[in-house]
Amino acid sequence: MRTIFYLSDSTGLTAETLGRSLVEQFPDLQIREKIIPFISDISSAQAAVKEIQLAAQNDGQPPILFSTLVDNDLRDIIAQSPGILLDFVETFIGRLEVELKMESSNKIGHRHDSESYEKYMARMEALNYALRNDDGSTIQDYDQADIILIGASRTGKTPTCLYLAMHFGILAANYPLTPDDLENTRLPEPLKSHKAKLFGLHITAERLQKIRQERRPNSTYASLSQCQFEVRQTEALFRDQKIPFTTTTDRSVEELASTILHHSKVNRRL
Repeated sequence: MRTIFYLSDSTGLTAETLGRSLVEQFPDLQIREKIIPFISDISSAQAAVKEIQLAAQNDGQPPILFSTLVDNDLRDIIAQSPGILLDFVETFIGRLEVELKMESSNKIGHRHDSESYEKYMARMEALNYALRNDDGSTIQDYDQADIILIGASRTGKTPTCLYLAMHFGILAANYPLTPDDLENTRLPEPLKSHKAKLFGLHITAERLQKIRQERRPNSTYASLSQCQFEVRQTEALFRDQKIPFTTTTDRSVEELASTILHHSKVNRRL
């Protein structure tokens, strides 16, 4: 077991995303993860060092540290810990300073400070839109949608819509295809005038059954035969109506969002 730390002077999401993309290249590695965000002063850096020291003692080997700390003094404190420090900022900032012939600001949270009010509002608008148009709860706003995700229940439509909204400012709605909708391969009436915006999410019947079993154990809804019917009919509808689609089986929401953006050519607001 190896402890992985994601260290940041902000939320830690960047360090976590970049670090995980590297760690995933070692699928047999057994890891324990810890995010330490908002390391913005000497005391919080020293507190992080204590956690790293404790992990090293418990594991009997040095933890791996992925860091996006900007402040040189804070990085120096972390570097004194018994961890293996992989510093994303230090790795690239020096080369950029040479290439751009200018010094970096070394300002903590600079990206967040400079985010425009317009971008903030676009993000909030997109999130509100995704929540308001979740699971076919309303169809009146479909004219405003950048994209409408469709698929059987529990195929990942909601988290994907929220991710598209949060990270790209995309107005994403989603509509669940019910067993009644899937008796034939015709589009449900509310979707017919929005066909150009549709993107399908598909999944294997076995994976769908597992997800549904956690929600409604031993129900008809979660039975393998029901899942097989819905998966089969959903794919038939997508193919018959020439709706682009992708599989959600064993894929992260990040991968799904990237695939959808690539194939749909929807313009990002963020």
